[in-house]
Amino acid sequence: MRALIIAALGFTQIAGYGTLYYAFSVLAPEMTEDLSWSREWVFGALSLALICGGLVAPRAGRLIDRHGGGRVMAAGSLAAALALVGCAFAPGKTSFVLGLVAIEMTSSFVQYSAAFALLVQLDHRRAARDITYLTLIAGFASTIFWPLTAWMLTLLSWREIYLAFALTHLLACLPIHVWLSTLPRDDGRAGAVAGAPPLPSADGALPPQERKRGFLLVAVGFSLLSFVNGATLVHMLPMLGVLGLGPMAVLVSTLFGPAQVASRLVNMVFGAGLSAAGLAVLAAVLQPLGLAVLLASAPWLPGAITFALLFGFGSGLMSILQGTLPLHLFGRDGYGERTGRLASVRLIVTALAPFIYALLLERFGIAVALGVTAGLGAGAVVTFLWLALAVSRQRLPAPAHASAPAG
Repeated sequence: MRALIIAALGFTQIAGYGTLYYAFSVLAPEMTEDLSWSREWVFGALSLALICGGLVAPRAGRLIDRHGGGRVMAAGSLAAALALVGCAFAPGKTSFVLGLVAIEMTSSFVQYSAAFALLVQLDHRRAARDITYLTLIAGFASTIFWPLTAWMLTLLSWREIYLAFALTHLLACLPIHVWLSTLPRDDGRAGAVAGAPPLPSADGALPPQERKRGFLLVAVGFSLLSFVNGATLVHMLPMLGVLGLGPMAVLVSTLFGPAQVASRLVNMVFGAGLSAAGLAVLAAVLQPLGLAVLLASAPWLPGAITFALLFGFGSGLMSILQGTLPLHLFGRDGYGERTGRLASVRLIVTALAPFIYALLLERFGIAVALGVTAGLGAGAVVTFLWLALAVSRQRLPAPAHASAPAG
């Protein structure tokens, strides 16, 4: 049953990310022509939509905690279908922007944060491993939907493609989420599952008095890496071109996706002995390290390939940690709202990062832009190290004299 649940959720995540996010970059050129709008304004509309999506993420998390992930995701599938239809029939720029905002707002109800919370609600003891499996499957969303959307664009207009995507949510994702909503939720009273891997307890690794500071550290670390990830991915091809990679820039950029998936597979097979806090440190190290290698070695092709692999590995691990780190630190109580708040910060920073990076690139050049981005990544390393130390202190046994009775 768990395999069927993860496979079904994996399908809806591929469809959700593919239709609501990845397809946009392929359709954007035709959108600009159809709307008689510049490319900058179209992508600016996407940034606004992502910010709005981030603002509703905490609300989505609270609804998931209250009503269950399956029900909220089912409602999100219906809303996503309606939003896609609305955007497809948008007669002008204003209605197009409103439709795009609606699309990204519905994303908070059907993508990773909601799916992770659902897995925690179904069985919190297996949730960390299930999240790893899910991200492994969903990691193929861009690999599938970029070429699929490009092929569809040879047959249909962008508006017709959005209508087809709406049918996908209505006829495929909605029934799956309705089925998932009927499954019994884990009430926390059941005993340990035989054969289950050792996972964090529902109480979390941090005691209540440390959780406010712990949450702040997680939010800062995720925000810094969201900037690094968002800025680098949007500008990867032009950035590699500026660094002198020429036609090899496309080859290098294609390594990012497979590296993401490979990192999830490696973690699934070999990562059982590494805590979520330790994994966060490792993931945070890989991305600024990749940028430093690129800056130091460009235009040397092996250096650029090393950058793509390191950056992809780090990004893939962070996708897992978005779900497992809050569970490890804070437990399952309030998990939906907590991950929604973290998703809100990530989405807003991700939306702003490409614009800020473009300003750095234009005013100060590629070396400064890369250096600043790598420096922010290094800040995330320090943040997660601090967090890992806080967790390790909680695990240290009390000194013998501390528990001895007074003489």
